[in-house]
Amino acid sequence: MVMVTCVQASLTTADGVRLDADVYTPEGDGPFPVLLMRQPYGRAIASTVVYAHPRWYAAQGYIVVIQDVRGRGSSTGEFRLFAAEVEDGQATVQWAAQLPKSNGLVGMYGFSYQGMTQLYAAATRPPALKALAPAMVGYDLYADWAYENGALCLQAGLGWALQLAAETARRQGDETAYQQLYEAARNLPLTDRIPARPQILQDLAPDSFFHDWLDRPQGDAYWQQLKPELTEVDLPMLHIGGWFDPYLRGTMRLFKQMQASCDRKSLPPWTQPLWIGPWGHLPWGRRVGSQDYGPSANSPIDQLQIRWFDHWLKGKPAADLEAAPIHLFEMGQNRWRSLDHWPPSPQQSHYLHSRGLANLRDDEGSLTSTPPQTASVSTLVHDPWRPVPALGGHAAMPGGSFERSAMDCRTDIATYTSPPLTQPLAVAGEIAVEIYCSADAPSFDLCAIVSRVQPEGTVYNLTQGYCRVDASPQTASIPTPSPQANGMNATQPIQLVRLTLQPTSFSLEVGQALRLSLSGACFPAYAVNPGTGASAANSSLLAAQVITLNVCTGGSTASRLLLPLAEG
Repeated sequence: MVMVTCVQASLTTADGVRLDADVYTPEGDGPFPVLLMRQPYGRAIASTVVYAHPRWYAAQGYIVVIQDVRGRGSSTGEFRLFAAEVEDGQATVQWAAQLPKSNGLVGMYGFSYQGMTQLYAAATRPPALKALAPAMVGYDLYADWAYENGALCLQAGLGWALQLAAETARRQGDETAYQQLYEAARNLPLTDRIPARPQILQDLAPDSFFHDWLDRPQGDAYWQQLKPELTEVDLPMLHIGGWFDPYLRGTMRLFKQMQASCDRKSLPPWTQPLWIGPWGHLPWGRRVGSQDYGPSANSPIDQLQIRWFDHWLKGKPAADLEAAPIHLFEMGQNRWRSLDHWPPSPQQSHYLHSRGLANLRDDEGSLTSTPPQTASVSTLVHDPWRPVPALGGHAAMPGGSFERSAMDCRTDIATYTSPPLTQPLAVAGEIAVEIYCSADAPSFDLCAIVSRVQPEGTVYNLTQGYCRVDASPQTASIPTPSPQANGMNATQPIQLVRLTLQPTSFSLEVGQALRLSLSGACFPAYAVNPGTGASAANSSLLAAQVITLNVCTGGSTASRLLLPLAEG
């Protein structure tokens, strides 16, 4: 057993802020490479919700530095979301490289916020920084973290804002504010006049980042200046994600960008490996939601990261790293699949078919291999008094796969189910839907959920997508049958909504079936669309409207589900 010592150490930034860290050092003369994590939750936690303790990493022959970012933990200064992470990250890498017993080489690891601090530090390309392991990052804060296809990610964003506000109150010794925020974080205040902007956050955290997020529902310059600038960065990165992680979009965006950079510079693809397990944001284990994915789903990430950093920081052979760069956990078979490249775009179409009752009977809507010749409409009525509730998936808490057959019996959800499979089906990549629809409101939301249907009738969600749809002049140009022929009001133009779902990998067995469920809400994972065209920041409970949503199938409005088939 390697003995490890832990001491507190600090650096002072150019503007006089003290950044405190715990430094774990293994016994021996060294020199040792450094593993650095920068995080905002109090350094004693050290992301042990998903990783082994820093002592374990130190025992593998590393100096491990866990640092409180400015204004968090015991570090001084003012905490402003991601505002100082570029400069502080660069200074910390240089400082860590010069620690006693250091060999001058630094790697960084961490997930979520701790993944983002890696990217900010890498943006300045400090010479000592040699490799990263960013996990579950919202690379583009607007599109990957705060909003999903224009819809506010309410539950995750508000919950996080309350948590960070509570930490500020704790640092200030304000027990009353801390207690109120603690309670609110565990019972989200969603019944205020403006649900997305609860009074408690305005009163106790007027400087919270969440107010900025609410006031900027479009991807403007505010968001762009917060995105790490990695155009000239070609550091090796070990990308880690989860099928039910809310920030998988960011992990994929970063991976694809860095992979493209490797191609341009003729670097080997294994310098940008990708691992995606069947996990939510935390923890990373075999049981997610109500599903047990078996022992292969237990996290291999700690051992993987040691092999990764052993190569880049210690010069050890990379034989096991130079295999296929992409590793995806296939739910169903419950195994890891290794691929040479990210799966291609969807190529198998399943067309939606209904006689107009897909929202009233779970056996009426179907998925067929050929488009129906006759057009039909299933009408959903979204009632803001009782919006469709969130159940698992990647945006709700808790996330994961849950039994949802009772949910699919709601009349504000339309379901389309394939016949029982006569041969196995394996899917890997990004599922998409193309839905012809209309609504009697200038704005509405569309939620699409793909599930596995068991022979006995139980239903388990596999992946989902969500978007806000605003009226567009282009919608009128889509060739459609007469609205009156479909039983629709002529003032409701039909539009084609294309939606890409959360990436996934799963397999279905003979006798199981595939289901697509469509609805106009998924609350509180996403803010309820009021139907007025207003943003969530300006939508009161009183103003929210009942929205009639028409889902069209068949004829020239042949809505469909598109699947990317797994290779091999």
